[in-house]
Amino acid sequence: MPRAKPQTAPLEREEAWWAAHPAGARLAGVDEAGRGPLAGPVAAGAVSMAPGTARALREGTLAGLTDSKRLSEGAREALYEALVAAPGVEWALGLASPEEIDRLDILRATHLAMRRALEALPGGVPDFAIVDGLPVRGLPCEHEAVVKGDARCFLVAAASIVAKVSRDRILRRLDAEYPGYGLAEHKGYPTPAHLEALARLGVSPVHRRSFGPVRDVLNPPML
Repeated sequence: MPRAKPQTAPLEREEAWWAAHPAGARLAGVDEAGRGPLAGPVAAGAVSMAPGTARALREGTLAGLTDSKRLSEGAREALYEALVAAPGVEWALGLASPEEIDRLDILRATHLAMRRALEALPGGVPDFAIVDGLPVRGLPCEHEAVVKGDARCFLVAAASIVAKVSRDRILRRLDAEYPGYGLAEHKGYPTPAHLEALARLGVSPVHRRSFGPVRDVLNPPML
């Protein structure tokens, strides 16, 4: 039996914000990808669009857009291409490197990537943002944090697609630079195959040295 198409993320929270603010006020959705992996950057997407654009895209080429984790890789790629090509859509990617993750910790590095994404939007920093998850420190605009926002808010779902697809593409490129770890397949997550390769090949320049399995390879625990 064919798999049911995921339900498109709703637009109600965005509609309420637009209704309460002057025409032209800019709202963005923000989400991250890659907090858990042992390798590669953490990524954040930011997406902003006018109310009419959002309504039309939600009923048109972006129907089915929701939390990127609920979608197949093929569906994510198709939605990403439709999103970034759509007239009237502002989008941006923010990254924090493995070195920044090790220096700051993963939470603060994720917040840094979110700030960079918002600051990189073509129209400048928006008036307000809806962020997936918990409140974020250091954003350049006021925001509302919404748990499971990537499934509950259309703009956050769009941001999740930008973050996830962009990061997956980065990991595929890193796989070509650092072969043998399987980065293209597991995207840096601590799968058994990745842990085995890490033990066999050692730590690459794109591994996060502050994460336990990587730290254990660098400094094997004493028996």
